[in-house]
This record gives sequence, structure tokens and C-alpha cells, in this order.
Amino acid sequence: MKKVLVTMPLTGQGMDALKGRFNVTHPDKGRYTRDELLEIIHEFDGILATGIGMDAELIRAAGNLKIISVYGAGYDSIDVDEASRQNILVANAPESVTESTAELAFGLMLATARNIAARDRWLRNNPGSRWGMMMNEGQSLYGKTLGIVGLGRIGKAVARRGLASGMKVFYFNRNRLDREEEKALGVDYLPLDQLLEVSDVVSLHTPLTPETRHLIGEEQLARMKKSAYLINTARGEVVDEKALIRHLEQGSLAGAGLDVFENEPHIPQELLEMDNVVMTPHIGTATHEVRLEMTREACQNIIDFFDGKMPASAINPQVFESLYHK
Repeated sequence: MKKVLVTMPLTGQGMDALKGRFNVTHPDKGRYTRDELLEIIHEFDGILATGIGMDAELIRAAGNLKIISVYGAGYDSIDVDEASRQNILVANAPESVTESTAELAFGLMLATARNIAARDRWLRNNPGSRWGMMMNEGQSLYGKTLGIVGLGRIGKAVARRGLASGMKVFYFNRNRLDREEEKALGVDYLPLDQLLEVSDVVSLHTPLTPETRHLIGEEQLARMKKSAYLINTARGEVVDEKALIRHLEQGSLAGAGLDVFENEPHIPQELLEMDNVVMTPHIGTATHEVRLEMTREACQNIIDFFDGKMPASAINPQVFESLYHK
């Protein structure tokens, strides 16, 4: 029987199905450390990687490993090139995270534009305070321009929410969609610099790659309107955090909604002290329903692979071809 390692305890129908097919090992609580994985990973045929990176050293230590199934959409913590060299398939779980991450991104837009979190703190910290018609003004999203950087699954889900709220939606993507799809989605393409210049809200939905690291830096932030908001539910490193702090301190950006940070879990003190910044602790996929679906999707990758079927979300499909179609 194939042996599968799950790096932290998971529950649900996905895990039940995995345990029904394979010899599954996981910690009773918490998660395996990298050193613990280095000691045991050579024993396993597959791994469901939850919240831990797989660097080249760890992958080379996995002498029997055939598949790494990532618990989530982002796979920047996996050395895919090394996995490919070792003939290990990498697959992720992109479908299950779409709507919940889009919900959070739009929630951060509302919270920043309408000062929801800051006004909540004000009420709690100042009992008995008075307020009036001309106080506590924010900005409406209705009628504003939403710029989406990265129109993949999540970006498209955010676009739907923006359009439903009466926003004009532009997007920038590495590869432009065909005109018919743009028309069907109700979005228009702009180069990145132009998108930044015209948008009232910029929402980031790109994967982290060498090309997208600090995609939004000093030059890009300087192009944004002083009244604009930056929303990041992608990866912290997509934004130059120090440059973002400077623009927020200088008042050249109205605010930011951040679910991710450049050096997680560290958050710069400057951001913690800003009332025009709304922060959440990387919770884009953190709903009960989505966690169960992520587990099912990640487990299904492993089941499909050992059944001789290409996982739907294979990152390096050439490995599957080389293993099953020699």
C-alpha cells in the first residue's frame, strides 16, 4: 500500500477517502517541522503539504516521493524546478479557494473605503462619543473604478463583485483575454501603468513568482491616485512593503487592505498604527466550508495520481507524462 504523509491534521470526507486508499501518516496535533520532515520524508510515496515549504534539500531527501499535493492555490513555497528534476509531480488546490478569497478582498475594499474598522475602534475606545451628519465620512465604491491585477479565478470572482456593486472594472494580466471573454465578463484591459493611474481601488491577485515580486513598488505606487486604496490578498512579497508604508505616511495613498505581508507573520509597527490600513491574518481561505473543500481537492490530487490520472491542477504535467507514458 502506498504511504502518504500529511503534514498537519486534517478532517473531512477528503481525508476519509485518502485514508481508505493509502497508509496515511500525520501528526496528532500541530505540524511537522522541517527537521522532522527531513528525517521521515524518504519513507513516503506522496505528501499533502499544508503550511510548510518544500525546498530543494527537502525534495532531494524524498527518495520515494512521486507527488506533492499543495493545500491551497499558492505553490511559491515549493521548488517546482527541483521537483521536476526529481520526477515528482506538483499539484495545487485552486478551485476551492476562489470565492472565499474574493469575498475577503471585497470585504477589505469596503472596510477601507468606508472606514469600518477605524470607526469600530473609535466607538469601542470612546464610549459615549457623539457623532453627526458631517462626521466619519468615507468613500463610496459605487461608481468608482476597480483595477484588478491578475485576472485568474479569484480576480474574475472579484470582478463579478465589483460589477454587481456598480463599479467600472479594468484588469491587467500577463496574457490578455480574448475580446469575447472580456465582453462576457464585463471588463476592459489596460496596461499596468494605466490601470494604476485610473483606478480608485487596485486589488492584487497574482501568484508570487520572480517576475511578480515587488510588482507594486515605488514607481507603481507613485502612479496611483492619492484617493486610491490598495488591496492585497495575493502574496505579501508582490508589494514593496517599505514603499507602501512611505506612501501611506506621506498621504499619497488613501489606504490599504492587507491580508498578506512581506515577512509573515511579522507586521511592521507603522502599519499597525495606521487607521487607514485594515489588516487580517492571511485568512483568505479561512472558512469552515472552504477548508473542507481544500482538503478534498488536495486529497483527490493524490488519489487521481496513483490511479494513473493526471490531477486537474498539475503544475508540472510533463512529470506525469514521463512517469505514465514512457
